[in-house]
Amino acid sequence: MTGSLDQHANRVKGEAFCRRAQEMRADIAVFPEMWNIGYSKCDADPAARRDWQAQAIGRDDDFVSYFRGLAVELNMAIALTYLERWRGAPRNSVSLIDRRGELLMTYAKVHTCDFDMEAACTPGDDFYVCTLDTEQGPVQIGTMVCFDREFPESARILMLKGAEIILTPNACTLDDGRIGQFRARAFENMAGVAMANYASPQYNGRSCAFDAVSFDQVTGETRDTLIIEAGEDEGVYLADFDMDKIRAYRARESWGDAFRKPRAYGPLTSLGVRPPFVRKSARR
Repeated sequence: MTGSLDQHANRVKGEAFCRRAQEMRADIAVFPEMWNIGYSKCDADPAARRDWQAQAIGRDDDFVSYFRGLAVELNMAIALTYLERWRGAPRNSVSLIDRRGELLMTYAKVHTCDFDMEAACTPGDDFYVCTLDTEQGPVQIGTMVCFDREFPESARILMLKGAEIILTPNACTLDDGRIGQFRARAFENMAGVAMANYASPQYNGRSCAFDAVSFDQVTGETRDTLIIEAGEDEGVYLADFDMDKIRAYRARESWGDAFRKPRAYGPLTSLGVRPPFVRKSARR
């Protein structure tokens, strides 16, 4: 998908794509990052920044309420992204709406791109997992947003909190290195991952999903975990996760939380930064 600063147009376009997803029998529709304003750029000029921040909406605003009603109509969950009104600067958020129209959770991007326009946002301070009731049964869903996926800790915390599937709204050019990172997040956490990115010409598409199951149970052979990778064009792409196989795999294999050694991980929670990684724009 591609978006714009026109929130009405984004709502109309988003609805059309949700309807297409429902026709494909999707349980969850996932939007790219900050869909209500189409990840429109924030200028560094103070007045322009204030105008950009003023586009933020609340969880009770019409844009969110509309998609809550649509979720009920379509009997389908929707992971809706938006610039969320917040005390002080707004947040880069995703709300998971279940098929009954309830807001199960709202996650704000923890790893904001402070080197760029997201310095104008308030970072989130936690990761969340919730139980999503689908027609196929309950699934433990976690969310992270774009730059979050480049930090192993994001998906790791979600796995430790029980996530079986991790949804990832995105807004950047996806090169092979970033796709490889995302594949690794699925492998090391034994969790399915699905990412929705903006299409060309805004970014380059390549929305993708990877399975959690890296080895065949019978033969022990490695398997390609790529479920789908989109091209650069707009579209609705379906990722099919076999939850029975994922759960059986998680119960028998050695990754995830099976053999971790947390006692050795102290520096991971240190607030200090050593050269060459010191950046004046970074917020801890």
